[in-house]
Amino acid sequence: MYIVSKALDPLFAISIGLAAAATRINREEKEKGRSTQETIDVFKRRWALAWQSESAAAPKK
Repeated sequence: MYIVSKALDPLFAISIGLAAAATRINREEKEKGRSTQETIDVFKRRWALAWQSESAAAPKK
């Protein structure tokens, strides 16, 4: 038995998991005294650093 459909159930599960993770991270950051906007800014910086360092490590052609 499928909740939505055979093809959409995995996407539905991933979206629920991501929403749960975002909610938990936001709650933990608020406990540390950070606002939601500060949490988003930190995430954006870390995302940029991760992609920047990955592209720097890749061999140039």
